[in-house]
Amino acid sequence: MRKGSSESNKALCGPVLQIALPLEWANDAASSPSERTSRPSSGATPTVAKEAKPRKWYSLYDKVYAPKNLANAWERVRSNKGAAGCDGQTVAQFARNAKENLVRLHEQLRTKTYRPQRVKRVEIPKSGGGKRALGIPTVRDRIVQQAVLQILSPIFEEQFSPRSHGFRPGRGCETALDVVDRALRYGYEFVVDADISKFFDNVDHELLLDRLNERVSDGSVLKLVRAFLTSGVLVDGGVEESTEIGTPQGGPLSPLLANIYLHGFDEAMQAAKFGVVRYADDFVIFARSREEAGRALETARRKLEGLKLRLHPEKTRIAVIDEGFDFLGYHYVRDKRGRLQKVVSRKSRRRFRERVRELTPRHAGQKRPKAKSCKLHRLRRNKRILAMIENVNRYLHEWHGYFRDVRTDWPGYWRELDGYVRQRLRNAISGRYAKGRWQGLLSNALFEELGLTTLARQHSAFPQEPLRAAPGPG
Repeated sequence: MRKGSSESNKALCGPVLQIALPLEWANDAASSPSERTSRPSSGATPTVAKEAKPRKWYSLYDKVYAPKNLANAWERVRSNKGAAGCDGQTVAQFARNAKENLVRLHEQLRTKTYRPQRVKRVEIPKSGGGKRALGIPTVRDRIVQQAVLQILSPIFEEQFSPRSHGFRPGRGCETALDVVDRALRYGYEFVVDADISKFFDNVDHELLLDRLNERVSDGSVLKLVRAFLTSGVLVDGGVEESTEIGTPQGGPLSPLLANIYLHGFDEAMQAAKFGVVRYADDFVIFARSREEAGRALETARRKLEGLKLRLHPEKTRIAVIDEGFDFLGYHYVRDKRGRLQKVVSRKSRRRFRERVRELTPRHAGQKRPKAKSCKLHRLRRNKRILAMIENVNRYLHEWHGYFRDVRTDWPGYWRELDGYVRQRLRNAISGRYAKGRWQGLLSNALFEELGLTTLARQHSAFPQEPLRAAPGPG
């Protein structure tokens, strides 16, 4: 065991807390996921550092291109699948000669002749309008990025703040939302609802590499990361663009680089004793008063400006819980009767409806079916309808798997969403907007006989207590 490792482990074993709250609030926190973080290979050599300074790692590059590390990276990339990059090679095509391809990649890295290719840029629609740029590296570049990630992640996990939840071992949306739930229970009435404007497009390469260099002094690794940052992108029509700033969103390494870049922000908010919960570039800050929230917002703005980032002027605000705020797909609000509610946000509900519409298309040129065609025994032989219901069921299970933590006293909350799903299926079967007699022909009971699941039934298996405020200290 390395010198100082026991002290480091003690520091990592604290509760997963982000907000300075009463001690009893801390006792129900989950154990720190950092305890489960593996460390780099024992062959990596840290410098001998004084107690106050973090360790620094020199010999890492050979761990990146080690055959075992590349093989593990390939297995991870293969399991994630994904589209082809700018070279057109798919995961399946790489797999046909995986052993030879990995040997070639190992040699290129060992001899330092490896050069990442341009990232294929695609644009996907955003729920609030507009489009989001997504980068798709080639399969070989994804493998190397994953190999770098497997070496660097344990090093930086040691220092990451418990305020950060995005793309980290043992953490995620669920742990971030749990912190928000407990903060509201303990009377944090004011929230800085913040949005960093075009974060991934504005990451400064030199600042990011300086952050990396605080823990990693292996010049070959730093050059490899720089090569990924400056590899350029290929946009529609074969147009090539350079990337002198920003990091493409979509590669395996991007989430770690984002957390490294924003670690200074986490430290600044912790030093100022503000309660922040961050998931990648999405964060909220909690306060007891509007004045405290204003100071927190100003602190966050100054620190982000030092990172050459800025808050979106229209999407950043100070909100009281009575007004409500969104975080990670949920909407938190207190209703007129003073009850805290945690429901699906408007954007997430819109995405839900869009996806259900995609899964329940009307048949082109479909004629109005006769009543006998809508009998249960006839519909059970209709492969199109059965396949549609199967796809809808799969989506409803996945969707509820994320939103099962809804806490609401509003009656009929899930029935409204279930009603929309059944209406879309009626439309798909009838070929038109189905109302009137179609409600009787294609009843709720009939869809249940056909095997359609419901969100209400799924949610009944996950009883949740309301977000009642906890008694104040003293």
